[in-house]
Amino acid sequence: MDKYDILKKYFGYSGFREGQEILIDSILQGQDVLGIMPTGAGKSICYQVPALLLPGITLVVSPLISLMKDQVQALNQAGIHAAFINSSLSESQISKALRLAAAGQYKIIYVAPERLETYEFLRFAEQAEISMLTVDEAHCISQWGQDFRPSYLKIVQFIGQLGKRPIISAFTATATENVKEDIVCVLGLRNPRVLVTGFDRSNLYFAVEMPRRKDSHVINYIREHETDSGIIYCATRKNVDTLYEKLRGEGVAVTKYHAGLAAEERRQNQEDFIYDKCPVMVATNAFGMGIDKSNVRYVIHYNMPQSLENYYQEAGRAGRDGERAECILLYSAQDVMINRFLLENKEQRGEYTQEENAAVRERDEERLRMMTFYCMTTECLREFILRYFGESGAGYCGNCLNCVREYDETDVTEEAVKIITCIREVRQRYGINVIAGMLAGAERAKLREYGVMAYQSFGALRDMQESEIKRIINGLLTDNLLVTSNDKYSLLRTTAAAEDVISGTRHILLKQAKKTAERSEESGREQKKPASRLRKSDILNSRGLELFERLRECRTGIAREESLPPYIIFSDKTLVDMCVKVPLSREEMLQVSGVGENKFERYGEAFLQVIADYTGGIREKFYFGETEEADIYSDGSENGRIRRAYGSRKTEFALTEEQADRFPYTDRYLIPEIAEKLNELRDAELVKKTSGAEIFRRLQAEECVAEVIQDGMRRKMISDKGKEAGLFMDMRMSRKGTEYEDIYCDGKAQRWIVAMMK
Repeated sequence: MDKYDILKKYFGYSGFREGQEILIDSILQGQDVLGIMPTGAGKSICYQVPALLLPGITLVVSPLISLMKDQVQALNQAGIHAAFINSSLSESQISKALRLAAAGQYKIIYVAPERLETYEFLRFAEQAEISMLTVDEAHCISQWGQDFRPSYLKIVQFIGQLGKRPIISAFTATATENVKEDIVCVLGLRNPRVLVTGFDRSNLYFAVEMPRRKDSHVINYIREHETDSGIIYCATRKNVDTLYEKLRGEGVAVTKYHAGLAAEERRQNQEDFIYDKCPVMVATNAFGMGIDKSNVRYVIHYNMPQSLENYYQEAGRAGRDGERAECILLYSAQDVMINRFLLENKEQRGEYTQEENAAVRERDEERLRMMTFYCMTTECLREFILRYFGESGAGYCGNCLNCVREYDETDVTEEAVKIITCIREVRQRYGINVIAGMLAGAERAKLREYGVMAYQSFGALRDMQESEIKRIINGLLTDNLLVTSNDKYSLLRTTAAAEDVISGTRHILLKQAKKTAERSEESGREQKKPASRLRKSDILNSRGLELFERLRECRTGIAREESLPPYIIFSDKTLVDMCVKVPLSREEMLQVSGVGENKFERYGEAFLQVIADYTGGIREKFYFGETEEADIYSDGSENGRIRRAYGSRKTEFALTEEQADRFPYTDRYLIPEIAEKLNELRDAELVKKTSGAEIFRRLQAEECVAEVIQDGMRRKMISDKGKEAGLFMDMRMSRKGTEYEDIYCDGKAQRWIVAMMK
């Protein structure tokens, strides 16, 4: 068999995903590899396929028992003999597993890093033919990463003790440039094939929300998603316990996980979640690494994590099946204080020098600062994450809250000058709460104790709320006009770039979300949902959805009988493909994505029977498609095809020829003004709005405009191509009478943009 035969026979797929074949070919040619691929991109296929083609055994070093158990279960279900060796097994079970491995029973063995240094395992390794050693969650080997595990250093020692060095392959989903270089160096990879397929998870919707009452927000969200499985992360055990009890009191099928629970209770709670007995999990970050539950539809962070590395890894546990999922972070200023407290009480690493521990603390502070900026930014959230990991996006993804929100832009230069002046006047000795209270003229005992009433800046922004002043301060921090001290006090300090604001050469614009009636009075949560990519099951019509539910019931019954997680049997994605292809024979079922030969032998007939019973053996169409009749919708509208594809959702912005002909051209428009005129022309019931940000993104893609950082300031620029197209820079006036430069479009540019938006 070749790699394609193995992919189809054991995994049920007819083709490789992006990057998989490159890494597989490199391994089969004897080359070390490092694959940095987002969660759900199919990293395991990259080492499991070559493991079956290489002559000897593949050892997979994995950090968690739950991860090993998941992977081995899935392999065994696919007809691949695999085993794991870790502390969950007795010594006699370990001895038996090693004996069977030495006899050629297993092609893939998962092993905990601690096990590598035991005498029994070393003796086995010396005698066995080890073709490849795979390091999963490879970022754990970097001392400068967020998840460093000293036990991973045992891998390097183990390789050195082998008589013949195997191929080394390493995989991770989250690695900054520094961590990537550290993995290559520490593991001693030889001329490795390094492949970064990108960090973007396009199926994930990102949002940062600031509800007044987080508990109400979470309860309302779960009520709206009661058929979905999700994880809610909290920063502390106390928060986990409190939220868990509140959700239980609301009748939610919920469980919990944190290090304070007994080992058996943690194990049982984890299984209840994986097996969908309790589809909602409330947990600390101790939960989740290696959990391969594919149908997690949302991850909510009740508290802000300490770093973007942690956040992206935890949020990435949603939507592993490639279907749409939501990642929502609930932010409050108290989250920063909690994380600073946790960092201050973080145990120093005994193997580090005092200087190294100080460097680690400084990096932790910087990570926390970037995490805070993520919560404060009004720019595209996906772009912020990608830039952090060294990639660049389009600047507008259309699938995060900041991209679907509508904003008002306000000139706050005057207020910014007063804030900077105040910080300098008090000699940079106070944090955000004191500065905001001082400027607002608050009469608090703490402020009187500090004596801030005596300063000239006291009450300089008396007409503003403290929350509004803090919002401007956070914007100045994001733009690096202000910084905070790296200690528990977080004192505000000005940077050299702040002088441009004082001198009047730089203007500060603050984007604020428009207040709409869609915002819930109780929770502060925006009810508006992003109209972005749909789930695969959304293409099914009513008959198709009924068949889908019957297939899910069949899967649940088999999972209970065999004590397996339902997604190990078949994923939701595979069940939807059954509804689309309606297989009525073995040959047709093997054409369904995710159905390999071994899985068909185990379960195929049961699912064929469900389909045959439902259809009576007569093939029909269970999904919305281009060839269906328009009268599938009772309103008989002429837009049947549009509405069939998206249900009640609106389509992406586009104009008809007739609508485009009505555009009111003039000698000049700002880009947001063009967006406003375009939106007036569209069919508001069927078509989503466009925005100035979307038009700017398209102009960026055409290399007509760019947004650059110069001297710490964000500036818009026009390329020669853009000038030729009719774009030009000119001054505009803010609401407060301040002038600043912006991009305008002449008549020629307007016609080009309208044609582009049709």
